[in-house]
Amino acid sequence: MVYRAGEEELRLGREGTDAVVESHTITCSHHDAFRFFTPEAAGRNTLSPTREGQRDLEQPGCLHAAMDVYKWCFKLAPAVPSELTLDAFLLARDVRELDMRAAPYDLRELGYAPVRIETAEGKAEYVAAQRGFTTRSNALRRRLLAVLDTLAEDGAREQLAAPGSAQTSW
Repeated sequence: MVYRAGEEELRLGREGTDAVVESHTITCSHHDAFRFFTPEAAGRNTLSPTREGQRDLEQPGCLHAAMDVYKWCFKLAPAVPSELTLDAFLLARDVRELDMRAAPYDLRELGYAPVRIETAEGKAEYVAAQRGFTTRSNALRRRLLAVLDTLAEDGAREQLAAPGSAQTSW
């Protein structure tokens, strides 16, 4: 999170960006997002997410958690069907676009209209998109878990049927 840092070109300027951060309660629970906070911003976060505590803090509505579905599909290839990996990639792309549009940077020259999360209307737009992403990511998680369950079942069958196993005759 950009807060009291550098001289980057910010949509609201440095002072405006800092004022937005100061006027909100910050509760980032995702380690991979939190690790990019400036030290001053990290001190304003109500949580201190770590890799070790990620499982306890992870929230399905978090944009970064939604993008992680793609990360796991890709890491588990070729065991994960290509269609699932593609669907997860498309979700990650859509989430990243919202993330960029809600960022403090002005990306209009790149074709990304800002989501003005500093306003009630912008926050409502962001929350509505986040809810849609949560629905999509939860469906993808269920599909990925079904694949993993099948792999676990197949692995257990293979292990039981392996030569020297206690149950080689089915």
